[in-house]
Amino acid sequence: MKKSICCIALALVMALSTVGLFTSCAKEKEKTLVMATNANFPPYEYKDGAAFAGIDVELAQAIADKLGMKLEIQDVEFGAIVAGVESGKYDIGMAGMTVTEDRKKQVSFSTTYATGVQVVIVKEGSAIQSPADITTSSKIGVQQDTTGDIHCSDDFGDDHVQRFNKGADAVAALVSGKLDCVVIDNEPAKSFVAANEGLKVLDTAYAVEDYAAAFAK
Repeated sequence: MKKSICCIALALVMALSTVGLFTSCAKEKEKTLVMATNANFPPYEYKDGAAFAGIDVELAQAIADKLGMKLEIQDVEFGAIVAGVESGKYDIGMAGMTVTEDRKKQVSFSTTYATGVQVVIVKEGSAIQSPADITTSSKIGVQQDTTGDIHCSDDFGDDHVQRFNKGADAVAALVSGKLDCVVIDNEPAKSFVAANEGLKVLDTAYAVEDYAAAFAK
């Protein structure tokens, strides 16, 4: 894992350096890499006690190490990351960030470093056995501003999607019977199902995506 993280980090460093990511950094912060994330998305980013952990955190740390910089992590709402990177508030955004055409209008992206799969979480025994079983009458939960939100809103309309600030909150609503399903990335989905008895991830993927680091144009 260490070797793969370092190899990916080196590729990202080359991609980020090529476009001059750090030329706009303030002088007093020229040796600090400020990363914006949303630490509620295991295993990509999460809190381990008071510390940040996860795949994106390890990648960002490896990038900072390669550049001889100190890593500073800002835990913010997922929907605030792209705007913050675009404005220069943060140097880089890493949060299981999917490359989309709309986001590319605001920020640039590094080389893709992971493939994300959007999946559906349901209760065991649910009538929803594949994404095709989801309808406009289904109560669908998503994490706000994620691609799960985008896909479901496009497919079923804004009024048929319930948005939560955290994926864990959407899953809690599913457990309590307030939702019929949750659409979210496969990796956190596996963690949520492991932590909540009576849930399962459907075998069929809802969507397949590319993850990359976001930085200012």
